[in-house]
Amino acid sequence: MKNIFKLLILVVLLPVAACDDLLEPAIENNRGLEAMYEEPSYAQGILANAYILLPYSGTPNSDLATDDAVSNDNSNSYLAMATGSWTSETNPVSQWQGRRNAIQYINLFLENVDQVVLSKDEVISSMYNDKLKGEAYGLRAIQLYYLLLAHGGWTSGGELLGVPNLTASENTSSDFNVPRNTFQECIDQIMSDADEAIDLLPLDFGDISSSEIPAKYVSLGVTNSSDYNRVFGNLMRGRLTGRIVEAVRAQAALLAASPAYSAGTTVSWEDAANYAATVLDRIGGVSGLAANGNTWYVNTSEIASLAAGANPAEIIWRSDVSQSNTLEADNFPPSQYGDGRVNPTQNLVDAFPMLNGYPIDDANSGYDENNPYANRDPRLSDYIVVNGSTQGPNSDVITTGTYGTNNDAINRESGYSTRTGYYLRKLLRYDCNPNPNYDTQQKHYTARIRYTEIFLNYAEAANEAWGPTGNGGHAYSAYDVIKAIRERAGVGTANNDAYLESVKGDKEQMRALIRNERRLELCFENKRFWDLRRWKVTLGDLNETAAGVQIDQTNGTLSYTPVNVELRTYKDYMYYGPIPYGEVQKWSNLQQNAGW
Repeated sequence: MKNIFKLLILVVLLPVAACDDLLEPAIENNRGLEAMYEEPSYAQGILANAYILLPYSGTPNSDLATDDAVSNDNSNSYLAMATGSWTSETNPVSQWQGRRNAIQYINLFLENVDQVVLSKDEVISSMYNDKLKGEAYGLRAIQLYYLLLAHGGWTSGGELLGVPNLTASENTSSDFNVPRNTFQECIDQIMSDADEAIDLLPLDFGDISSSEIPAKYVSLGVTNSSDYNRVFGNLMRGRLTGRIVEAVRAQAALLAASPAYSAGTTVSWEDAANYAATVLDRIGGVSGLAANGNTWYVNTSEIASLAAGANPAEIIWRSDVSQSNTLEADNFPPSQYGDGRVNPTQNLVDAFPMLNGYPIDDANSGYDENNPYANRDPRLSDYIVVNGSTQGPNSDVITTGTYGTNNDAINRESGYSTRTGYYLRKLLRYDCNPNPNYDTQQKHYTARIRYTEIFLNYAEAANEAWGPTGNGGHAYSAYDVIKAIRERAGVGTANNDAYLESVKGDKEQMRALIRNERRLELCFENKRFWDLRRWKVTLGDLNETAAGVQIDQTNGTLSYTPVNVELRTYKDYMYYGPIPYGEVQKWSNLQQNAGW
């Protein structure tokens, strides 16, 4: 952390003459923090570092350490984690350094922004100040939330701790040997920062009319919408808004109310449901879910038509759109010039119900083990490449069975072929072509927060708080949400979702269904790893062996044989991630989580 302070003076550099000693740069080229007071772009550059350090990933890395996927790259760090080599020194999901660095930038910005001349017009300067402060508070809430995900946990003394809650910047003379705050204190900080951000930021970016200018700015004399839009309109595109921060607040509340943490916090399931409902009510509740659709990951025309900063209806927050074929090159089958990296498991495939809504192990499902992909939940073929389905720009048939004639077949070539009998489809664009003769790239973005996630947050919390059909005064229940999600997917539409109707009177059965729907809807979005831990699932479930399927052909008839692919070896203390070993060694006041 001390290095961050030293680096900040180099955020903006003037060109250095060739004759200068690069080891001792000319003093005029080192920019101190005071330079930001008359230079708004310098001030915003400090805040921009907190955006650059956002924790969202567009690749499904952490899923590789769950029962949903394995990798054919045997050197990946998530394999070591899942198979028993996870230590406080080698933690691939650590958030310690990146999040804390970002918070340092944010704290420096908040401590100095009031002295920055953002505009010669005092009113406009005040508006810019509100906007940038709102972003800073929202960013700090996000960074702290991800720190809690990765490092919050119980100590050997039975105390639930978070991380050091740093709300002031550090410098070279700071005392770095600070203890961890309680988990509750960290949650309180997230909620406080979120409330500050929501108060300062507009709900959404985009131009507004003069009649929509917030009262606090009208009282300052802002009656011309062009002045308001100049500050809060298009300049907000790609940055934080009030709606995004409301969603982050709902995520943090669900974490705190979950079984792994609830004994050490005051956040209730009711709180978590209410925070989620605040987000959902803005789009009309369950009716908004149906209207939004769920094609964000495959609808190429929707991506191609995105205006600068615009979002598909399903997306609360996303990354910028970029042109690439990296995901496809990593995950297409070998015949499509891909490395086949992420291999969905049989465990996940089996979690998709039949088209009639029944789980495949239910007597009413109609599941045929000799024709296992027939009449299944349509999301299965949307998310996963199964034997005999197509992929790539020419819609080539992919054969993963042992009778295949190329490296798409299971275990045909180490490091390229699938280990499970399945390839990834979700997140990928079929119209990319990694073939070096073409190298066709297309537009992509990362969906950082989706409405479906918040709907599932609400369903989980509402079921725990009020039961499957209770609503706590809201216009919809957990049952209503799950029915709408499954109906949108095309599941159970021909029989009024008889399976859902059979479990809607039982909280435990509904809990299992909600968790399964969450698993399906959010697969390969880096959610499952954290969900299994906050649910505190049994150690046996955490260690469920990742499975696959071997498909053989004899006289034109296919046979399906389950195979074990990868053991999981988690210990009971691994529900909570460690504080990095080097940090605990350096600072005596920094308590480690139990077991590490």
